[in-house]
Formats: sequence, structure tokens, C-alpha cells
Amino acid sequence: MKKVVVLDYGSGNLRSAERALTRVGADVTVTADRQAALDADGLVVPGVGAFAHCMQELRAVDGPRTIGRRLAGGRPVLGICVGMQVLFERGVEHGHDAEGCGEWPGTVEALKAPVLPHMGWNTVHAPQDTVLFYGLADERFYFVHSYGVREFTLGQDGRPGPLAPPKVTWAEHGDRFVAGVENGALSATQFHPEKSGDAGAQLLTNWLATL
Repeated sequence: MKKVVVLDYGSGNLRSAERALTRVGADVTVTADRQAALDADGLVVPGVGAFAHCMQELRAVDGPRTIGRRLAGGRPVLGICVGMQVLFERGVEHGHDAEGCGEWPGTVEALKAPVLPHMGWNTVHAPQDTVLFYGLADERFYFVHSYGVREFTLGQDGRPGPLAPPKVTWAEHGDRFVAGVENGALSATQFHPEKSGDAGAQLLTNWLATL
């Protein structure tokens, strides 16, 4: 049984994430303890609310350094919703520009859509070689957000490098935005797998299989 820590930094659907992971067979602990987060087979970083506030709370439990330490050792991390957004360089909300964890280049900004927030079920467009979305073609996932990443530049220039380029999954609401990223040990979804029924459970199962 894989040991998973859901990072408790005062933000996010902690208990629903815990229940969803437990249901698919993980041994789950919800904690802010840094050593537990470093030692676990997998670390889940949830997030709900404003980018800047989540970053403030994440820094208070040394979250960015914990995430960085895990990734340096190839230890899997899964970000969910704002827990995905804070992995990028910066977030711009209501004119406030906040620094993120900087694991990926890019800016979290307001979606360009006639109706916000983007709330409800939506399909996604995953790359063919996806692991996270394996077996989930045409499935729908549950989104609740007004902000997202509308451009993902890392590894998109086509030049060969020592590392495989990230696998980016997209969704559309008004225009397109990043719905998921698979980048070595670091994975993330803009939607809530813990609220996405059987499809979300399968995605979490797929992630657990990589630990």
C-alpha cells in the first residue's frame, strides 16, 4: 500500500482528497509535517482560493522547499486546482502579481470566457502517451476556477534535450487552458479528481501506480 501525504497548509479540500485517495487504496495522512511529506511515497498539494493567499500559507509550512526537495530526488508530487497553479512562476489576480513556486514557467491569469467561474463538468484533450489520463478518453472532470494557465512554453520549442518534454493536457472554456501536466515526478490537474466520480478515481489510481 502506497503511503501518501496530503499537505495541510490551511487550504484545499483536504478531507475529500483524503477520502478519494483512501478509496483507491492509498494509506493517506493529512499533515503539515515536513519530514512526513518528504518521506511519503507520494505528496498531494491541494488548493482552493486565491493564488497569493495559497502561496503565503504554503510558505508558512515550508511547502515550496519541500516540493523542490522531493522533485530533486525524483519523488512524486501531485498538485490539484490551486495546488497546480502555485507550481507556476507567477499568478496575477485582481491586479495583484504574486510569485509562485517556479517549478514551471508561466503565468496564472484570468480565463477569457463569457461566463466565470468555469464551474462544472468538462472534457479534456490529453496527449496520446499520457499516463495520468490512461483509459480516460472522452471522460469528463469537475472544474471550479476563474483563473488558469493559457500558455505552456516549457519543452514546446521542439528542440531535443536530455529530459522528455512535459505532457500537457488542455481543456476549453472560452479559450483553452492547461487542465493537466505530467512532467517526470511532478504531475498536476486544474480540475478536482476527488470530485470527478469514477473518472477522477481512475486518474488517482493511475497516479498511485507511478509511485
